[in-house]
Amino acid sequence: MRTAGYIYIMTNKNKTTLYIGVTSNLFNRVQQHRNKFYPRSFSARYQLTYLVFYEQFSTIGEAIVREKQLKKWNRHKKELLIASTNPDWSDLWEKEVQFWQSRHSDSC
Repeated sequence: MRTAGYIYIMTNKNKTTLYIGVTSNLFNRVQQHRNKFYPRSFSARYQLTYLVFYEQFSTIGEAIVREKQLKKWNRHKKELLIASTNPDWSDLWEKEVQFWQSRHSDSC
């Protein structure tokens, strides 16, 4: 069975630092960032609790390829990518992820 994958970008309140990650469970991974599950991690140290971008892929392998591509980009190119789908840099956790996770849980 193939596992879907996600790449995501987290930032802090002032949008000064970006973190690009990959996961097979976006809901759980973002919760870990928001709750500082790993207190000494980069995302915890820099208060990266705002999900500003994500993409879904058919497989985790495809997501890993995309993550590596994005990590090579400069800051400006990453900002343009975020703005292409989220011009206000809103926290997508609040707007989308919690909602579709609750809908998915209800249908199981």
